[in-house]
Amino acid sequence: MDRSHYFHNSYRHPVCRSWHSSSSLKDTNLILPIFVTNTPDQKSEIASMPGNFHYGYDRVVEELRPLIERTGPRLRAIMLFGVLQPHEKEIKGNSFKNSPVIPALERLKSAYGQKLLLCVDICLCGYTTHGHCGVLLEDGTINLAESQSQLAEMSVLFAQHGADVIAPSDMMDGRVFYIKEALLQKQIFIPILSYSSKFKSSFYGPFRDAANSAPAFGDRAAYQLPSASRELAIRAALRDIEEGADFVMVKPAMPYLDIIRDLKNTVQVPICCYQVSGEFAMIYHAAQAGGINLKEVVLESMQGFLRAGAQIIITYFTPSLLDWIAESYNS
Repeated sequence: MDRSHYFHNSYRHPVCRSWHSSSSLKDTNLILPIFVTNTPDQKSEIASMPGNFHYGYDRVVEELRPLIERTGPRLRAIMLFGVLQPHEKEIKGNSFKNSPVIPALERLKSAYGQKLLLCVDICLCGYTTHGHCGVLLEDGTINLAESQSQLAEMSVLFAQHGADVIAPSDMMDGRVFYIKEALLQKQIFIPILSYSSKFKSSFYGPFRDAANSAPAFGDRAAYQLPSASRELAIRAALRDIEEGADFVMVKPAMPYLDIIRDLKNTVQVPICCYQVSGEFAMIYHAAQAGGINLKEVVLESMQGFLRAGAQIIITYFTPSLLDWIAESYNS
């Protein structure tokens, strides 16, 4: 069967089913990024992203409980990122086999089951000593075949430990094909949310501090999309869908609303957008300086994403948005 014809994976989980409908902002539209570490009980605020934390894998269950078990709008989905210390990393990224994402998945799945959709970021940048998103050749260029193999192995490993959605962000050519093939070979039927239209962007700065994943040399221009390109963004999404992606993403979000709309008019799968760390920091600090009203601007940005055509929104403002959605229900 053509990989793009596996439909059941994309609506097996109730949260994923909601992604196939269009409506006003609700809790099922939102995904909260979570950074987990191998220090079991850690909770430390990320300096560049106020209100966001590094959590140890033993601590994450209880830290999220108030958001998950609240009445009314609640946390329905998270995106897990593993954060390693430099001494834990390995040149080819094999340290993903000891990722804190694995024990975090096990604990979260045991505690919350179907109540919480567990999405996992798939990339090597947080696990390699050089901070690039794939395995490198001696000349510093991408070893595509070995990168594809590593990403597929990581995807299977995380799925076997409880991941509900695989989300490759690496931007390696063909990786969705190899990930889908590896999952099917293991009889693992979960959806792929591909970071398809992911642009090289200056808005990622605070995240690289949070994830300890900045490149040790060079940049990611050779594999992330050029920021001025519309055609490549559409081609990348169409390719990933053909290779088996169930959902596609535009990242960053606010500077690329035109791409969200282009994809909405082109593809027939739900579209995700990622309001990235730089967008969060820009809004947060402008509000702290008194220049804008935080609630009004965040809600306006959400309206823009939905209007452009996104059904899934990854945002660090998720906890506040849950409160504001509840207020709108009660007003």
